[in-house]
Amino acid sequence: MYRRLTERLSTATHQPSALRSVIDSWFYTLEEEVLDTGEVDEEDEDAIAEAVDTLMERRLGDVARTTPAFASALRGYRHVKRADDAATAEAVIAWLGGQKSVAASAKRAAGVRGDLDHFGALGFLQGLLTVLKDCGHPGLLVVLDEIETLQRVRGDVREKGLNALRQLLDEIDTGRFPGLFLVITGTPAFFDGQQGVQRLPPLAQRLATDFTTDARFDNPRAVQLRLPGFDLNRLGELGRNVRDLYVGDAKEPERIAARVDDAYVDELARAVTGGMGGKVGVAPRVFLRKLVQDVLDRVDEHEEFDPRVHYPVTVKGSELSEEERNTVADVDDIDLDLP
Repeated sequence: MYRRLTERLSTATHQPSALRSVIDSWFYTLEEEVLDTGEVDEEDEDAIAEAVDTLMERRLGDVARTTPAFASALRGYRHVKRADDAATAEAVIAWLGGQKSVAASAKRAAGVRGDLDHFGALGFLQGLLTVLKDCGHPGLLVVLDEIETLQRVRGDVREKGLNALRQLLDEIDTGRFPGLFLVITGTPAFFDGQQGVQRLPPLAQRLATDFTTDARFDNPRAVQLRLPGFDLNRLGELGRNVRDLYVGDAKEPERIAARVDDAYVDELARAVTGGMGGKVGVAPRVFLRKLVQDVLDRVDEHEEFDPRVHYPVTVKGSELSEEERNTVADVDDIDLDLP
């Protein structure tokens, strides 16, 4: 998980992977703090480097004590970067991000060895949160999406994944990761079925939530939140929000507002849903693609285009994913891959 996290790490100003940019920004922040004290000559690079190392160790605190490799790798990265060794610096960043197959020479330069293991990754995550906080970021949002895929992996791998999730939740609960916001999305079958969370009773206890009451009275502070499925009203609302965002950067915002009004967005939602057998739950992807690509783009580009006149809404089988086709089809129409 830590490796995937660093690969997809992004900020408001940097796209994935933003790990190197964040670390560079952190060292810049530390240098500014050292210089602001007035105790180090800004022309003395060696003195600045020593003072930054001392400040770094102090900032990392518990991380440096429990996971010294994180601090060592950061020192090594700064050293090779000051030496203008770009290739080694990139390799050290890769190792900090949990990548495997990093050159042994780069590890030696950073004073580390081997690959990052599960327990080391938790320490590195703690260190990353410290770095982000010092850079002015309020925290780190981690989304584990479609976690129900764990149900389809080999049994031992599933057990390991569930236990890792339980351990992560326990560590968060103890306060080890201040500033970490964890969101897990999954199907009801994953949380309630025997091939998911229920296979590990300690994890099931931590995630237990009573959904027997009316959904209108769900507790938004509960550990689990159930998300209601799409209906036509919600689909129309989604389309209107997307249209409004599109208008903000359109060449012809007034034309779009006039021809793709609220009533038309609702008409399009009903037409697309009807073309998919009335299954609103599987319509959002196709609906949004048609709204943006077939309607909004054309209205913005062509002055004479009127979607009510020139765009008959159709849904072809080739536009659907396999899952969408199977959901829309009657049970007798579903293609089965049999041996």
